[in-house]
Amino acid sequence: MPTTDPLAISQRLTVRAANRDWILERPADLESLWQSMDEDDPDAEEHIPYWVELWPATLALCDWLARQDLAGRTCLDLGCGLGLSALVASSLGARVVGMDYERDALYFAAANARLNSVPQPLWLCMDWNRPGFAPGVFDHIWGGDVFYEHRFFEPLEKLLLRCLAPGGRVWFGDPERTVSQAVWPRFTRRGWRVVNRGQVVVPFEQARMTVNVWELSRPADS
Repeated sequence: MPTTDPLAISQRLTVRAANRDWILERPADLESLWQSMDEDDPDAEEHIPYWVELWPATLALCDWLARQDLAGRTCLDLGCGLGLSALVASSLGARVVGMDYERDALYFAAANARLNSVPQPLWLCMDWNRPGFAPGVFDHIWGGDVFYEHRFFEPLEKLLLRCLAPGGRVWFGDPERTVSQAVWPRFTRRGWRVVNRGQVVVPFEQARMTVNVWELSRPADS
């Protein structure tokens, strides 16, 4: 009898990032995965399966991470999805926590670490509205395309203020969405040092997307 579970059949992609090829496994039937969502669930919006996509912001962020000295650093990947940026950092010797709200994403992220023979990050299913980390524990925190809703700013800034170590740096890959344009001046007004570390054009499906890499730090750490 054919399965109706959209997670049961996977596909493998070969992706070029951070100067090497990566094999990424994800659900093969993306359309069925989206259609399987319960529209009557009041929390359905919180479980939209964005994690199945490999977003251009993540690819730009991976190339940025490859140019940093991450060996021995304790790092947090916010909304790690399929795990690519966490795997890049882990391959560079970082101690990485890959955090996502969806357990299914973490299942595939762990599988992808095995496929690429990378030391497993610590995969955590956690809501960034209620992070369970000790203060100042992370040298670096990053996320790809995470400011796609206005309501994410406050909880994410609160997480950064609590969890970033003195002298630490935060990196965000951002694809110039209208909704995120006000994010960077907003961080500046709240006392963050905000620097655009570069802009790249990343192929995406049948088009190309412009992505900026933003670096945040506290003024006393500059």
